[in-house]
Amino acid sequence: MSSTDFPLPASMRALHAEAQGQPLTVKTVATPQPGPGSLVVKVLAVSIEPDIQELIDGKIPYLYTPTPFTPCGRAVGRVAAIGPDTTTLSIGQLVTIEPFVRGRDNSDVKALWGLGVFGEDPKAKKLIEFWRDGSLAEYVKTPLENVYALNEKRLLGSPAEGGLGYSLGDLSLLARYLVPYGGFRGIDLKAGETVIVAPATGLFSSAAVELASAMGARVIAVGRNLSKLQKLAAANERVEIIQTSGNFEEDLAKTKALGPIDAYMDLSPPQANGSSYIRACLMSLRDYGRASLMGVTTNDIDIPYMIAVMNNLTIRGQYMYEREDVKGLIKLVESGLLKLGKVGGMEIVGEFSIEQWDEGIKAVAQNSEPGKMAVMYF
Repeated sequence: MSSTDFPLPASMRALHAEAQGQPLTVKTVATPQPGPGSLVVKVLAVSIEPDIQELIDGKIPYLYTPTPFTPCGRAVGRVAAIGPDTTTLSIGQLVTIEPFVRGRDNSDVKALWGLGVFGEDPKAKKLIEFWRDGSLAEYVKTPLENVYALNEKRLLGSPAEGGLGYSLGDLSLLARYLVPYGGFRGIDLKAGETVIVAPATGLFSSAAVELASAMGARVIAVGRNLSKLQKLAAANERVEIIQTSGNFEEDLAKTKALGPIDAYMDLSPPQANGSSYIRACLMSLRDYGRASLMGVTTNDIDIPYMIAVMNNLTIRGQYMYEREDVKGLIKLVESGLLKLGKVGGMEIVGEFSIEQWDEGIKAVAQNSEPGKMAVMYF
């Protein structure tokens, strides 16, 4: 039996993808019900992901997505119904939800709820078959472990009364910072240290620049697009930029000139296969430097073996984040150190309803550079 103060409606609207390669449709479906290990959230706002069209079209490399499905696993909302084993969250509570799902009987099994599974693990595919329907809907059934309470008075309250003055749309960005936060926690980035973020102008990598700055680090943002790098530097404190040349020696000289460098976060996309900057950034690290590899480049990289040995380098692969990282990021936001949305200098390029989904997707596609976002409200 579920526990609700107000009964859930019998039906709801959801954005539905019947098959990859087909457009989304607004479909009326049965409202999900909570059970053991889950609850239902009334979705309030979702930040539209820039790669959502690639997901719908089935063009994200190595990603298995079950169909039919409802995309997206990040949102801000209110708890609408709780299951019998919910101990702390309560009806009406403001929450953020995030998409990284692990098997309860085997935490090595990983899936991205509302997105899919990278690779061919049959256990992960079984997991995502159950958690295929994400947050682009009026209500969403979520794993209990993926829902986190937010301090509503602090986040939405007026600055005159000690609040931060955020909108729900601003808060919908929170979960986007979890990927780089997990990487920085994995290599123990500290305030006052210097960290390279490369490439720095993507969805998660630009968030990494903002996040590292908020954590008190000095940031070296590396990328090809000079104008995007300059916008990042202008919007954040302690950010210096390096435009890559494609020449290893030149890139190495540029990074070393800004040293000593304590840490390096790599978030390379598949398009970065064969790029020279990865090796250059690794070779720029100081003695006992640390690197976090979080990208999805599919080529092997040329690790400077003897330099890694002689300089005592730590090179760590990192997939997503841990539950404690989510709690830590929320504290960083609620403290006011990490600023979100309009307060953090983000430009809202559009606010859309579920019926305007096509306009929303086009808006993010046309405004994919750092510092811009579009929000869907429910």
